[in-house]
Amino acid sequence: MTEEITKIGEAAYDAACQILEAAHLEEGDLFVVGCSTSEVAGEKIGTFSSPELAEAVFGGIYQATEEAGVYLAAQCCEHLNRALILEKEAARRYGYEPVNAVPQPKAGGSFAAAAYKAFEQPTAVERIQAHAGMDIGDTLIGMHLRPVAVPVRIGVKAIGEAHVVCARTRPKFIGGQRAIYDETLL
Repeated sequence: MTEEITKIGEAAYDAACQILEAAHLEEGDLFVVGCSTSEVAGEKIGTFSSPELAEAVFGGIYQATEEAGVYLAAQCCEHLNRALILEKEAARRYGYEPVNAVPQPKAGGSFAAAAYKAFEQPTAVERIQAHAGMDIGDTLIGMHLRPVAVPVRIGVKAIGEAHVVCARTRPKFIGGQRAIYDETLL
């Protein structure tokens, strides 16, 4: 089992590195991740919460975000209304109002609980607008992305048994048929 968990952590790191590179995030940007450890384990979402799997997945992703200099936001499950756990510094920087919730494996989710445990000054917020994100196990992170999300295909299709979907965001196009757009922002 330990070898399997190590592979899951490595897959999470690899997936995070791929989306972070593809999204062209800048230092201090927000990266949101939703993760169902139940799905990672091959079970139905919400039925097999695993702190051990969460720590492996979180550890891989957190390492990648630290290397990239971006803030990681861990989405809680629906029991906490998909609130997010992030560093207090990130919440302050973006003007997000803290709420009072401490995620647990069966009330907020093991992934968010792992983030709360690992962050230096964890805080919960109700919503964010992240620059990119990764959904592990169909946890529906779209509500926490900036308005124009663009799907990104990466080489990692699954972490454990959980389906992986990634997205980046881009600025909105404004103007009509004569508008000219900055290609570097696409």
